[in-house]
Amino acid sequence: MFTMDDLNQMDTQTLTDTLGSIFEHSSWIAERSAALRPFSSLSDLHRKMTGIVKAADRETQLDLIKKHPRLGTKKTMSDDSVREQQNAGLGKLEQQEYEEFLMLNEHYYDRFGFPFILAVKGKTKQDIHQALLARLESERETEFQQALIEIYRIARFRLADIITEKGETQMKRTMSYGKGNVFAYRTYLKPLTGVKQIPESSFAGRDNTVVGVDVTCEIGGEAFLPSFTDGDNTLVVATDSMKNFIQRHLASYEGTTTEGFLHYVAHRFLDTYSHMDTITLTGEDIPFEAMPAYEEKELSTSRLVFRRSRNERSRSVLKAERSGNTITITEQYSEIMDLQLVKVSGNSFVGFIRDEYTTLPEDGNRPLFVYLNISWQYENTNDAYAFDPARYVAAEQVRDLASTVFHELETPSIQNLIYHIGCRILARFPQLTDVSFQSQNHTWDTVVEEIPGSKGKVYTEPRPPYGFQHFTVTREDAEKEKQKAAEKCRSLKA
Repeated sequence: MFTMDDLNQMDTQTLTDTLGSIFEHSSWIAERSAALRPFSSLSDLHRKMTGIVKAADRETQLDLIKKHPRLGTKKTMSDDSVREQQNAGLGKLEQQEYEEFLMLNEHYYDRFGFPFILAVKGKTKQDIHQALLARLESERETEFQQALIEIYRIARFRLADIITEKGETQMKRTMSYGKGNVFAYRTYLKPLTGVKQIPESSFAGRDNTVVGVDVTCEIGGEAFLPSFTDGDNTLVVATDSMKNFIQRHLASYEGTTTEGFLHYVAHRFLDTYSHMDTITLTGEDIPFEAMPAYEEKELSTSRLVFRRSRNERSRSVLKAERSGNTITITEQYSEIMDLQLVKVSGNSFVGFIRDEYTTLPEDGNRPLFVYLNISWQYENTNDAYAFDPARYVAAEQVRDLASTVFHELETPSIQNLIYHIGCRILARFPQLTDVSFQSQNHTWDTVVEEIPGSKGKVYTEPRPPYGFQHFTVTREDAEKEKQKAAEKCRSLKA
């Protein structure tokens, strides 16, 4: 691997030898790029080399296109082309497949006067076959320009294979783009079974007959800088393509959870597009509940009719980045959002500071209406993907744990409530490292304080300002609560 400093310090001949194979049998591009140094980054180098091609006359560009091999055939080609085609499966074609590719390539060449070119990295032989069929329907000028675009992509991939930007001092900037509200629904996903059951919840798994997910995809990488600075879309993956990529991969996903699906899609994205450096995926579940059905004179649960739920929803977030040839998960967490719980009594709020700004009365027994967002992280992110279902923590279980603790606890404050919910979750699931909360107080305002002959009251929505709390419960907190409980138990026995 070479650094930018290495390339900037080479003499012209050494630079030409080093970069001569970036464009197929066209070392003249590397030779001319020597005069354009210094190169500030891989993207800067790529932009300058492609600029040389763009500035060339039509005949020179056509000659460059014609130097590329015909995909799927056994004609002589560069070592880079051999490796790229083998990785795409074109080196192991069955005889019938080979003859099909040979025929289509000949048809393409006869129609346009130059070979079919496609940046095959990350693609399968089926992808290449479909692209070849589709592009045979194009006009010649469209294909001429597309061939150059594919050549630029191939060059970017080849540069990334031999150049590292490690150690370079570069300005850190925000630079990403993506697609939101990618809705995907699938029927008959593999059921989630084998989940560890806990006393606070009846949840035992999901049949996954109907699965819905709303995905947001955000990608980043230095390769996309020219699209911002120069309007050069050579390496841009259209956000519509991202949408199609996500939706179609839900068909090939063989797992059982949204967390696992995001993990699968992230790896497929980075494997397919080697110039992407980072990807962030957020998947919000769209839950469906089976409806009742009266069959054979018995009320049962329908296996065909489902109702879309509008209650709390679960969400998963995954961030991955490329480091050399390794894909690393840099962040993963699961979350249940907008869990709205009201407890009609057994809640108090007293003992707070009272001064000239205080108008809120103390209340020793009030209703409490809370909105909760609860997120949790695993010590080993593989547990989030349900490879071992017994170590997977379901949002339904977290929901039931939260409501159980709310029921049990004489609640002195929302702060204390979320602390104890977090400790209980960590006690039940030792594979988690921490649990974080975002809570809001939406307790109703009283309209009628007393109703004759009833202990009830009448309430209305609270005034717009609401209180909120943010807190993370750690494994250390859970251990302290465990020790306190043990000490209390020993003192009672004494």
